[in-house]
Amino acid sequence: MSQSPNDYLREWKFRTNDYLRILHEREAPPEDKTCCACGSEFPAYRCYDCLGNPVFCLKCCRDEHRRLPFHKIGKWNGGFFEETSLTKIGMEIYLGHQGMPCPALGDIHEWEDTDEPIYQPAEDFPTILEPPFLNRKQCITIVDKSGVHSIMIRFCQCPNACTPDKQLFEMAMFPASFTRPKTAFTFPVLDGFALDNLECGTSAMNYYNKLRRMTSSIFPHLVPDRYRELMRVARQWRQLKLLKWNGFAYESRSPTSGELALFCPACPQPGINAPLPADRNPDDPSWLYARSLVMDGNFKAEHLHPTHPDDEVWLTDGQCFMVSKDQYKAHLAVANDVVQHSECNNHRAVNQANASRHKLEATGIGGCACARHGCFVPHSVVDFQKGERQMNMDYALCHTLSHHTDGLSQAFTFYDINCQYNKHFRRRVNESLHLSIPSGMEIIPGIGLWHVHGHQDKCYVRYASTFITGAARIDGEIMETLWAPLNIISPAARGMSTPHRQECLDYQMNDSNFMKMIRMSGFLCRKYKEAIKGVAESASAFDKLNETADPIMVATWEEQDRYAHSRRVTDPSAMDVFEVQLKRAPTRKQQELALLSSRAARLSGNAQRGAATWIASGITIEEMQIALSMDIRRLGRHPTETQTLDICRRRTKLQSRIDEFTIVAATHLGEGFDVDDEIRDLHLDFMDDDSEDNGIDGSDTESEPEADGQQRRDLFYPEKIMIPLPSNIGVARCAELGVEHLLGQEIALREGQANDALQAIRMHLADKAVLFRTAVRPAKSQVKSTRAWTQVHSVERVIRLNTMIYTKCRAQLGNLDAHGLLKKYLRMEKCHLKTTAAVADPNARGQRNATLPWFWSLDIQGDSVSSDWMNEFYRVHWLRTKALRDRWAEELLLVEHEMGWTLEFFLFKASMWLRRLTSTGGAIPEGHKCYAIRQAHMYQELAKHAHANFIKTNPTFRPIS
Repeated sequence: MSQSPNDYLREWKFRTNDYLRILHEREAPPEDKTCCACGSEFPAYRCYDCLGNPVFCLKCCRDEHRRLPFHKIGKWNGGFFEETSLTKIGMEIYLGHQGMPCPALGDIHEWEDTDEPIYQPAEDFPTILEPPFLNRKQCITIVDKSGVHSIMIRFCQCPNACTPDKQLFEMAMFPASFTRPKTAFTFPVLDGFALDNLECGTSAMNYYNKLRRMTSSIFPHLVPDRYRELMRVARQWRQLKLLKWNGFAYESRSPTSGELALFCPACPQPGINAPLPADRNPDDPSWLYARSLVMDGNFKAEHLHPTHPDDEVWLTDGQCFMVSKDQYKAHLAVANDVVQHSECNNHRAVNQANASRHKLEATGIGGCACARHGCFVPHSVVDFQKGERQMNMDYALCHTLSHHTDGLSQAFTFYDINCQYNKHFRRRVNESLHLSIPSGMEIIPGIGLWHVHGHQDKCYVRYASTFITGAARIDGEIMETLWAPLNIISPAARGMSTPHRQECLDYQMNDSNFMKMIRMSGFLCRKYKEAIKGVAESASAFDKLNETADPIMVATWEEQDRYAHSRRVTDPSAMDVFEVQLKRAPTRKQQELALLSSRAARLSGNAQRGAATWIASGITIEEMQIALSMDIRRLGRHPTETQTLDICRRRTKLQSRIDEFTIVAATHLGEGFDVDDEIRDLHLDFMDDDSEDNGIDGSDTESEPEADGQQRRDLFYPEKIMIPLPSNIGVARCAELGVEHLLGQEIALREGQANDALQAIRMHLADKAVLFRTAVRPAKSQVKSTRAWTQVHSVERVIRLNTMIYTKCRAQLGNLDAHGLLKKYLRMEKCHLKTTAAVADPNARGQRNATLPWFWSLDIQGDSVSSDWMNEFYRVHWLRTKALRDRWAEELLLVEHEMGWTLEFFLFKASMWLRRLTSTGGAIPEGHKCYAIRQAHMYQELAKHAHANFIKTNPTFRPIS
């Protein structure tokens, strides 16, 4: 039986003292006090980096560490092992002769085992021991992953010897200068910094501070500061690695746009991993060989104006993912900066596109990635100057559409604001001298499944991937996950020079693509298993629905489906067939207008002509009573004088409205009605909410603000008066008075009131969901958090008010014996008012797996058993279920082909490296040959691993070639 972490910790508590004793014993010399290498007595040196921390005599310590010059050692001073260095005991590094002294050096100073000198500080400083590192003029500072070292280095002096900087580089030490290098960085420390920066977001400052502390725990501030040198050399190292990885040592030319970047192995790239158009199966659908792209902006990647912009040096300008600066600036200089106001909802990217911050050279970055696998597209990432403008994203998209797309005729583009952005994209391209897209390329716009729910309802069926033929099962939101690692380094890159920032971002994006590449086989296998399951479930659900539908209606729906998809690109409104087409439920005002304009009202006498308006005013008074009662209840037992005065004024105003209503009542209820007949207090059932503001005592409706005894006796309570509406008088009493016709009018108005209340509840629940996403969660300070929660509480009060109005309306419908409507307007429960991401609108994400409360679907004319409603429900449900089935079928077909494309990509890369062995036409250096073979082997191993995984997951898998 496996143990939990806490089980191990419980055992550890009994072993702590034993481990602590052993830890202390390691501070002392070994009991036999002999050198571990030669056996001589009284060894004086201990190595802290060799396995087991062995002790050596002086000679053996030198000999054992000739090729381990960066180990830390300590010298026994009679009381403890005091930190020292290998340089202090005579360690020297010889270059040019495989670690042996150069013959041209002549006599070499022989080190003697003498007492080490003690540093004598000035009289005004306290006496301290010399730090374990040296700072002698003849030593070179070597920065290694183990710390900062001062090493005595002897350069080769032979006539044909390389320059000192190249001698250091041949020994895996990168010189910080080229003429007389005094500082060098080992390859492991440069690789370590690059990896820490990629995985942990470690800045150069933090990484070098760590090395200083590793060098000396008590005097890190005395360790030589090589922070600036580390930043510069790291840039040079990154450039060399990119050139090496992409085989430019085998070519005499320089890289062009995007050639130092790695792209997706699973996206179709004709001539690389996918066949050219002439070699394809004619039965393959056109969307199979389409590029799926997602576009997005990142406002975390800001950049300050550089201090010396004219003195900047660009090493990889435009050669990776960020676009070339000069061509991009030329495009921006002539592009029309048109301020476009969104015709859809209030999208931040459109309406705040010109939000400028004057201290920033770049307010963020924008770019493109493959929508299915999340790989950045080379040479497609741009800087923003004034927010996310169309001119920026146009440049990114045009370069994206030109990257390895020869032979592709379709591209799916997913962008948060595609309903606006795509409208005039081709016109902007045609009018620009710096923009172009491949001839014959059809662009199919879409919006990600998360962002589309922030749009108007119509955008969901027009742009969601669920309804796009060939989009398969993608959400179009993968770009959000790609920004997260870049956001970690963005604060450090904010103040860098422009070229340095570009190189850091390029390196991060390249590493992201590399990690995607090596994990692609496992990713596709998971997608294949999901697709198999999704195809079976969606096909079963559709077949069951299709079997029960009328064949004639199915034929009509199929034609609607075909027509909508054929017209989608040119006319997105054709996709509206996937939405319910029935009219919305009538509001109370519409019901009143209908009653006033009805023929019966026109033919009635003057006494009956204004009955609908009179009843509507009574319903309004009733709503005012409910609002006042809730506000009084919210004040609690100890209101302020100002609050009490406000309540009194509102009561006076309400009483005036009630008096006017009561005076007119006799006109509509007849002479037999007595004003004081059956008057009783208004009763309300409050629906408590745990999210109420702090300080509300939750008292019931009987609790009133405190006042002195006389004032309390004189107070009147108009919010509790039952006004003479037909629903309050009762059906029987209305029959006695001969005003049964008023019952039908109030029922109609009550139905409109219920629709209004439910619509208000829906809208404010959606607002609450949006507030949580846009205000509460992003709040980074107490002030912003307080303001956000104040907004939420304000919305909650409106929701509770409309819930009380609906509850009272439903009770009045019961008093009017409208039991048929009570089957439609169900009881409102507290659990129905919970806010989830799905309540933002009826098209919210996750609808096929979760059920919303009943009132979210109660937005169509007629009752739930209406044949029109049922037909419309089945039509939309059938179309959407078919769309789900089709997307899963597309997903399965695409994943099967992506498996083949991935395998072909690895094999293509392997063959490309092997071709480099003979591409120069002559003999190539041995090192170049070894590296080419090693890289070919790496891709062959990736291909072998991918093929094994694909066969295991899909036994019918067959490679393309």
